[in-house]
Amino acid sequence: MAGDRGHEAAGPGDQGTAPTGFTALDQEFDARSLYALRAAVAAHAAKAGLSRQAVYDVTAAAHELAANAVVHGAGQGRVRLWTDDRFLYCQVTDGGSANGSTPWPAEQGHGLWLVDQVASDLSIEHGSTGTTITARFALEPA
Repeated sequence: MAGDRGHEAAGPGDQGTAPTGFTALDQEFDARSLYALRAAVAAHAAKAGLSRQAVYDVTAAAHELAANAVVHGAGQGRVRLWTDDRFLYCQVTDGGSANGSTPWPAEQGHGLWLVDQVASDLSIEHGSTGTTITARFALEPA
């Protein structure tokens, strides 16, 4: 990933968990619902006031992360979007690996690389219950 910027685990109040009451989107997905997920992410990103290009970037990033959860995780997961005053956050969580093996491989394919290129920063957390990736996208000034 490019320059390892922003790859540390999120600390309290950073990117980890959406603040109560501020989640714009909280949607489960699997391989059959990726199209609906993309549509929901695009609608919520547009509602947050992002430019057309930024909406595309957030939607592409969410799709890549969700596809990784389907392929390398348990076959399903959850995406959450929320904003604060400066950023839109896109968090994808899976339920762990379907075969109990290692977390998502960063070397295969270009999905995580792509997300790292379009996001302001990226946090990857691996744990016994799965992988959580949070991408942060800068909101444009009003």
